[in-house]
Amino acid sequence: MTLLIAGERSGCGKTTVTLMLLAALSQGRVGKTGDAPRPVVQSFKVGPDYIDPMFHRHITGRPCYNLDPILTSAAAVHRCFDQHQRADYSLIEGVMGLFDGAIWPGYEPDSKCESPDGPAPGQVASSAHVAALLQIPIVLVIDCGRLSGSVAAIAQGYKTLAPQLVLAGVVLNRVGSDRHLAALKVALAQIDLPILGVLRRQTEISLPDRHLGLVPTDELPEFEAIAQRLGEIGAVSFNWEQLLPLLKTVGRSAFEEPKDLQKKARVARRTAVHPNARIAVARDRAFNFQYAENLELLESQGAELVFWSPITDTLPTEITGLYLSGGFPEVFAQQLSENILARSAVKSAIASGLPTYAECGGLMYLCQTLQDLAGQCWPMAGVLPTAARMEGLTLGYRRAIAQRDTPLLRAGETICGHEFHHSKLNPEPAEPLYRLEGNDLARDPLNLGSVNSLALGKAKHGEGWGGGNLHASYVHLHWGAHPEIAARFIRQGLDWRAGQLRRDSPH
Repeated sequence: MTLLIAGERSGCGKTTVTLMLLAALSQGRVGKTGDAPRPVVQSFKVGPDYIDPMFHRHITGRPCYNLDPILTSAAAVHRCFDQHQRADYSLIEGVMGLFDGAIWPGYEPDSKCESPDGPAPGQVASSAHVAALLQIPIVLVIDCGRLSGSVAAIAQGYKTLAPQLVLAGVVLNRVGSDRHLAALKVALAQIDLPILGVLRRQTEISLPDRHLGLVPTDELPEFEAIAQRLGEIGAVSFNWEQLLPLLKTVGRSAFEEPKDLQKKARVARRTAVHPNARIAVARDRAFNFQYAENLELLESQGAELVFWSPITDTLPTEITGLYLSGGFPEVFAQQLSENILARSAVKSAIASGLPTYAECGGLMYLCQTLQDLAGQCWPMAGVLPTAARMEGLTLGYRRAIAQRDTPLLRAGETICGHEFHHSKLNPEPAEPLYRLEGNDLARDPLNLGSVNSLALGKAKHGEGWGGGNLHASYVHLHWGAHPEIAARFIRQGLDWRAGQLRRDSPH
């Protein structure tokens, strides 16, 4: 058993509630008896988000895994949850409001994983969809800052809209006073819904944000002190007697992974088990948007991951691949530009044929120049004949059809991904890597600012650079349903490295 922490809308405080629960448990303030070690706590996050999982990982000391039926599949969500919930306690943080997801035409429920009625009510990849998929109860976080008696109507609506979901109780956030709390309790008593936590209005804990969401933990030297305070508040703000049994992990579900996914995993393992694979993974303040499963797939198939910083280091030697993830290169453009040795080494390595995966921020790093948030342009690696400039918002899920072979995909293959960036390339590629189908939120007339909120449209356009040894795109990919991607990346790198050694051999 575990719980999904959902919100009645974005901004209601579900991330703060989740962090308080994780901190109180991980710090041994609750759920620990006598001299027993601190509990092992595992977290998950619904949706494509990278930043919330960073906060989870900092608090628990364990990777946080994304659960997203669009980026992967319903079966892959089940597999990920079953495989990684082996801990004393586990919980899932939802995305946006409970029923907010994507209107995704063509989504067909997997009869082995979910109800034939699909994810309704709500939309695909919503918190409600994942809760129904995994058959776990929900705790609803309600922002009470501007309501009292109306809280019952809100809670009752969420409780009755989807009878197949189990609403375990509510957490009342931003409660102003004892009198305010009393009014909320009277209202909720009418619908017999447990209050599992009460958080008062407070200003002592504040997590800064910017254009792509919260500022990551790597840029918050004070976060350790914040985490300790989150644990202190969490220990006294929740009804732990009711919560602990729900958070306690009880083992694997009865779910059986579909045979096609099992076969993909077996083939991937057989085709990439060479110990000489060494992949340089950029990881620093500029590049830190990485799905834990992507990296673990590389490791499970024989690759050694060599972490390095394009801000302070030079490119590692004797590598067979380069992984440049997303992040905030626009925030650190000057520092990236000043590391001339790294920029030159990356350009030379790619020119020599090093298999390279560059995703969003990594794509921007490969451009000729990158515009920072102040509008100043800085030289980058100079691999691609284009420049990245800050302009507008592009946001949404995509169906991406590869137009040529790359180290990850074969021409004609379709994969689902996600875009979330405030930059554009000029010029755009003459021969795009992908043909994309998806909701174009570059201009969002409703100003929803939502990852999943609009329908998949009919718009189609080209995007991405690549072919041969390069795969560079704004589209973020989760490899959870496609372990063959990691195998291909590793194999192409090993083949390239063997060719390099033959050329360098004096014989």
